[in-house]
Amino acid sequence: MGLVCMAMVANLQYGWTLFVNPLSDSFGWSHAAIQVAFSVFVITQTCCVPFAGYLVDEAGPRPVVFAGGLLCAIAWVMNALADSLGLLYVAAAIGGIGAGAVYGTCVGNALKWFPDKRGLAVGLTVAAFGAGSALTVLPITMVIAARGYESAFVYFGLGQGLVVMALALALDNPHELLPHISLPAPAWPVRQSSHDYTPAQVLRQPVFWVMYAIFVLVAAGGLMATAQLAPIARQFGIADVPVDLFGLVLPALTFALALDRVLNGATRLVFGWVSDRIGREQTMLVAFALEALAIFALSRSGAHPLLFVLLTGLVFFAWGEIYSLFPSTCADTFGSKYAATNAGLLYTAKGVASLLVPLSSVLATAAGDWQAVFLIASGMSAAAALLAWFVLRPMRHRLLDEQAERPGT
Repeated sequence: MGLVCMAMVANLQYGWTLFVNPLSDSFGWSHAAIQVAFSVFVITQTCCVPFAGYLVDEAGPRPVVFAGGLLCAIAWVMNALADSLGLLYVAAAIGGIGAGAVYGTCVGNALKWFPDKRGLAVGLTVAAFGAGSALTVLPITMVIAARGYESAFVYFGLGQGLVVMALALALDNPHELLPHISLPAPAWPVRQSSHDYTPAQVLRQPVFWVMYAIFVLVAAGGLMATAQLAPIARQFGIADVPVDLFGLVLPALTFALALDRVLNGATRLVFGWVSDRIGREQTMLVAFALEALAIFALSRSGAHPLLFVLLTGLVFFAWGEIYSLFPSTCADTFGSKYAATNAGLLYTAKGVASLLVPLSSVLATAAGDWQAVFLIASGMSAAAALLAWFVLRPMRHRLLDEQAERPGT
């Protein structure tokens, strides 16, 4: 039920790029002004996730997810009616709160249900969020073309919200059903914390802030691509150029959007599973370095329609795993008892990263193209790879060693 709920709220983020140009054409608003709504959504979503985790611990997952689905439906109906940027921003905030409630609940539950396979469990959960919008890219595009963006907001907003509200009633708290489940230490494939840190204690740990900084660096580049993919394709002049891949022919932008959503979901499962076996930081080093190379290659070869589709797919594949790696790493480091809230605190790094999305539009407008944005994003991912291996890894190991030496843990 949690996987389906996650898929239903994915369009609030990953489908947004389809509405940027129609909104700009209808009201004459600049892309930078419209993308402020995207940042408002992401910030409110990420800030809501820690509170959602706390509420889930107190009241259980059902009321939190039900309320989240209702808010998401209200937000997209408001988007359809918005005739000012102010109203658009208010709708974005409401949608962000709703999506944060759903996201925080489903990820937190996955961390608690399967502590011995956190990478895989969280990977499955966030894969639904990453890939959930893939099946609706074409329908939304068709509705916008045939009936206008307003109808697309209303139809999909109400439909997705109602599905979430219905499925929320089936969610359960694992600690209520399985209060005595535990695993002996040798059965755990990745080294686990022997101490449950409260959120206040987590915020005082330097290793948390190193994780936070790495999260911001990688998330910023991926969010730029997520929100700006349509403007980038139009800047390259290849948005409507047909691309033939494995016998399937679609316009380059539509093809890229669909493929990117699938890969962005698959990577969360793939790298989450891999990290359960080779370790979190080793996986980060590989994934973040691949992201840096993919963004750089896109800056050089993205004007070719086929390469645009393939390289944007690689960018999303090397980026989306952060949403399985970081919650798993956080719970490994700080324990299971407060895993939902602690992972939610770390997830707010996504909101910080989203602040760079409008700035990327401004930078691209000033420079006349997207090359500077690409180079900055590539450098940030490369820096994150190095920090994960040379800074985060030794700091986490020292903390876990200290816990092992502490009496009574």
